[in-house]
Amino acid sequence: MAARNALLKHLRVNVQSRNATPFAFSLNNLFLRYFSSEEVRGSFLNKSEVADRVISVVKNLQKVDPSKVTPNANFQNDLGLDSLDTVEIVMAFEEEFGFEIPDNEADKISSINLAVDFIASHPQAK
Repeated sequence: MAARNALLKHLRVNVQSRNATPFAFSLNNLFLRYFSSEEVRGSFLNKSEVADRVISVVKNLQKVDPSKVTPNANFQNDLGLDSLDTVEIVMAFEEEFGFEIPDNEADKISSINLAVDFIASHPQAK
């Protein structure tokens, strides 16, 4: 996926429109609108903003003691959560950030730091 994004970031096609009317369909404008480097890369979120939102989500869970939530907290070791609670946290992250976390990636998220790193680097996170 990263290689695809890097390739698309540098891929540009220059197409000249022969029709000079202001409302003419321009393939170049269409391409730049939908495939510009900003669109391909996505707008990544600021890592500190993601950290604040992730901590807020974790603190709002019923089974979590908010005083134990730190940026380095591990869900099982520090917060005493089980695997089912971790699934609930991942679902809360999906709702908060507006994208689906694949199961293979969700299994790797076992701490607040790992959640922040994954979400901040994900192009669909809002």
